[in-house]
Amino acid sequence: MISVALKTLRHRKAAFAGAFVALFCAAALVCACGMLLDTGLRGSVAPERYAGAPVIVTGDQFVHQTVRKSEEKTKTKAKQLSEQAWVPASLADRLRRVPGVSRVVTEVTFPAYVAGRRFQGHGWESAALTPYTLGTGRAPKAEGEVVVEAASGFSVGARVPVRTAAGSRTYLVTGVTAQDLPSQDTLFFAPAEARRLAGRAGQVGAIGVFPRVDVSEALKDVASDGRAALAYTGDERGAAEFLGAEKARVKLISLGGALGGTALLVAILVVVGTFALSIQQRQREIALLRAVAATPRQVRGMLGGEALLVGVVAGALGSAAGVGLGFWLRSRFVALGAMPENLRLVVSPFPMLAALGAAVLAAWAAAHLSARRAVRIRPVEALGEAELPTARVPAGRMVAGLLCAAGGVVLTLVLSVLSTEAASSPLTLLTALVWTVAVSLLGPVIARTATALLGVPLRAARTAGYLAGAGLRATSKRLASVVTPLSLMVAMTCTILFVQTTMGHAAQEQATTGTRAEHVLGPHVPSGMAAAVRGLPGVEAVTEVLRTSVRVGLDKYGAQAVTADGLGRTMDLGVVAGSLDGLDDGSVAVSRTAAERLGVSAGAKLRLTLGDGTPAELRVVAIYSRGLGFGDLTLSRALVAGHVDDPLGTVLVAAPSVTRAELERAAPGVGVLDRAQAVEAGAANAEVNYVAMGLIIAFTAIAVVNTIAMSTSSRSRELALLRLVGTTRRQVLRMLSLETLVAVAIAVALGTGIALITLVAFSTGMTGSVVPHIPPLTYLAVIAAAAALALLATALPARLVLSRRPVELIGARD
Repeated sequence: MISVALKTLRHRKAAFAGAFVALFCAAALVCACGMLLDTGLRGSVAPERYAGAPVIVTGDQFVHQTVRKSEEKTKTKAKQLSEQAWVPASLADRLRRVPGVSRVVTEVTFPAYVAGRRFQGHGWESAALTPYTLGTGRAPKAEGEVVVEAASGFSVGARVPVRTAAGSRTYLVTGVTAQDLPSQDTLFFAPAEARRLAGRAGQVGAIGVFPRVDVSEALKDVASDGRAALAYTGDERGAAEFLGAEKARVKLISLGGALGGTALLVAILVVVGTFALSIQQRQREIALLRAVAATPRQVRGMLGGEALLVGVVAGALGSAAGVGLGFWLRSRFVALGAMPENLRLVVSPFPMLAALGAAVLAAWAAAHLSARRAVRIRPVEALGEAELPTARVPAGRMVAGLLCAAGGVVLTLVLSVLSTEAASSPLTLLTALVWTVAVSLLGPVIARTATALLGVPLRAARTAGYLAGAGLRATSKRLASVVTPLSLMVAMTCTILFVQTTMGHAAQEQATTGTRAEHVLGPHVPSGMAAAVRGLPGVEAVTEVLRTSVRVGLDKYGAQAVTADGLGRTMDLGVVAGSLDGLDDGSVAVSRTAAERLGVSAGAKLRLTLGDGTPAELRVVAIYSRGLGFGDLTLSRALVAGHVDDPLGTVLVAAPSVTRAELERAAPGVGVLDRAQAVEAGAANAEVNYVAMGLIIAFTAIAVVNTIAMSTSSRSRELALLRLVGTTRRQVLRMLSLETLVAVAIAVALGTGIALITLVAFSTGMTGSVVPHIPPLTYLAVIAAAAALALLATALPARLVLSRRPVELIGARD
């Protein structure tokens, strides 16, 4: 039947155009997601600052945990730390004693700010790791001297104000390097000054070893002291240099997997609907084939051959387009700071082959599922249904729809008890998809019920309304095929958009309610500057705040570190048990959500790992309710400051009688915000998720246009007959517009219901409130966009059909 399939494709190009577009977009999306996933699994970062050192030794950037799966089998798992792990400076002496080592270079790293621009500060001795050389001037020797990069814009003799954790100071530029690094700005200080500014006495961030020799024996002794160190060579040095690259790889794995899986499920749903509509339009042809003795197997073979041919061509072209889409996604992630510029996108044949296979498999499965009834019933029944479509829904489809609805109920209940974003995010979209599949399977029943209810107002629209109502009642399957992609688009768009707004609003509301300070200084405020603000007349309390994350076991928790003195005057965490009065270096306060997950209460002991891998055992002194706004854990700043990469944080100031101008004079060069401005500035950035999931929304929008255009174009004979019996062109267009508006109304109701069920469950689990945050204007914009797309997809092909003479169309092939 392949030869028949080829002839069919040749003579029915328009009928298969919709299926081709759906498969092309699906393949492109799956290929792009596969490239992100492949980059997360196999991507690497070339070293820059460490390019000149054959071996780099740094602290182990992972926290490890051994899990016993059985009496004989154990498995060790590892999760990345959020801050740089340092190693003892004495390790450099051990490495110098390793046979074959000719030179060892140590490095310290710390943030330094010049006019708000962030630089990486180092001692001049670590310039050899790149290597940097001087273009002009000399190396820094005294504590007030600095060497800058050529691209910094400074020249020898310039005086540069630099802000570090040790305070603000003006440095004299004594030299300018001949080299620049593309992805980082660097300042070099005198070695002793750099160690002072880093504030890590007896520790170094990295050690370079020359030449390349095996130093593993020297590192074993370090590991035995509980302070593990690892050696990196080749491109592994890039991972040691760019700690964010590993985080980006993990993000790409989760994002690529979740986005790819969602894209594939959406693609299957869309493609099945497209093929179903295509086969509906060919019912008479299939019935005639059955009537002239074509067996069910032959018809299935013809339809399967058509699907395979369309799937192969669309999959191949879509996979090629997916490569370009993958590069575009990478450029957006880099621009948003979610992915380092030097994390190269892995381009391999595997994502393209996977996308091609997915397109072919989706096409074949869609064709066979859509044609089941047409090839199973008797030829006489097939001819009857081709002339007068039945309203009956097959029992198997009804059962499948009810099972999907039951699955949606189960997923909704599970989602309502999940309180972590990592667990709830993938399940949120899956829940919406399962409900949409249920709606798709039960579509004819829903469409028939809806048209019965909407028949009365339609009849009020005179001729066009009467025709629209009659057409919708007679072709509920066609209406269902249009409603499915529309409801999918509304449900997915609302779910994706309003999950972000629900989380952002809950966090912002908690931060607004819990922030008592009148002013917020920041970012990047040194402790010395905070002390100066404390001395101002009228200042009642000052709280220094750092942001970090910690691990409890392998689970990651967002944390804030605060100075406890006067905390109640600047911040209200909503304490529900215990008290923050006892917060010190040996204690911690835990949010209610985190406490439930960890099984701790006030007075309990909590073992955790700080951001740089330092273990700590702390006493829980309080449980609080505002974890979304302030973090799951609250620690003492004195405990955390020595274990974060950037100890310059924000400062909350309780000073009702002090003006902004007075604070700006006490803290020169630092931004001063009032309470509302600070909360708004700290709102979560969801742009990465919008970019990624926006592709799903775009795909569903294309499916909407595709399906409606196919449905309208296939009715050329029907529209020609209406013209021949006296219906005007304007009445036909009004009839089609009313039919489309009915489909939009049904789809909006269904899509909104699906999204609302999903969002209520998500909000219940994540925020504790059953009311999600849905901005009215955004929701109306989604509905308006869906209606505009549907009307446009109806009007353009309709006008094209009506531009031809009815006599020509009435005898044309379906």
